[in-house]
Amino acid sequence: MKHDQTGILSDIPPVARFLTFSLADTTRLADCLTELAEEVDGDSTVVGIGESVVQAMATTIPGLRTFPACSGRGIEVPSTPAALWCWMRGEDRGELFHRARHLELLLAPTFFLEESIDSFAHDHNRDLTGFEDGTENPTGDDAWATAIVNGQGPGYDGGSFVAVQQWLHDFDVFWAMTSEEQDKTIGRARVGNEELADAPPSAHIKRTAQEEFDPEAFILRRSMPWTEGAEGGLVFVAFGNSFDAFETLLNNMLGKNDGITDALFTFTRPVSGAYFWCPPMKDEWLDLSALGL
Repeated sequence: MKHDQTGILSDIPPVARFLTFSLADTTRLADCLTELAEEVDGDSTVVGIGESVVQAMATTIPGLRTFPACSGRGIEVPSTPAALWCWMRGEDRGELFHRARHLELLLAPTFFLEESIDSFAHDHNRDLTGFEDGTENPTGDDAWATAIVNGQGPGYDGGSFVAVQQWLHDFDVFWAMTSEEQDKTIGRARVGNEELADAPPSAHIKRTAQEEFDPEAFILRRSMPWTEGAEGGLVFVAFGNSFDAFETLLNNMLGKNDGITDALFTFTRPVSGAYFWCPPMKDEWLDLSALGL
């Protein structure tokens, strides 16, 4: 029987809101987590728990760790740990607003809302640059095996790990490129999404060719565009049965193996980075037994 939060494997929703919380007061932490477990369904709201909460509960989740701050040539990848992450999925921004407000009130004063990012599906799952996102995503049983923990026992099986980054695009730089330069930056044609036979080693698809690593480094991407005022970019969301595949891809983007930096960094950069454990479900509630609840 599968116990995953079903929103993880579901298609990208029309609109979403990403909420990030810090831990403000541990006095009622256990009670607050229990209330949260009974509130979310794992489908319209996917929940991830940060390492600070696990530590405050005086336990450990095997595989959960802090997002690594790292760097490459002229590139900084920040680590911005958080206590709790909620991916609120829906079809109406107004409904999401009210649901997010209800959740914020439910979690206070134990958790403090640090950031709320509104996002949306764009042109059949494309990034704001017009390139299709998640082309190489695994599907079906492969997606489940990639994203969901299995074989670790009750309280763990059905869980997942998620890496979350907010990327800020420099559209002035991107639109100053020729169409050919844009395509070679990604390694695919924006029109038609065909992989380029002459894609350079720095092309994004070359740096993140999941099947080329040993072991293979497959992740399940559920990224969504965001905008605020004149700024915009991508909320990068990658689920896995561990963080190993994501870190393999990130290190290769930074040129750790061969000194070649991903061309993606010419027009975009991450401004945040955090890891979370997504608990499994049991009897329609979040299963927090691994936290002693």
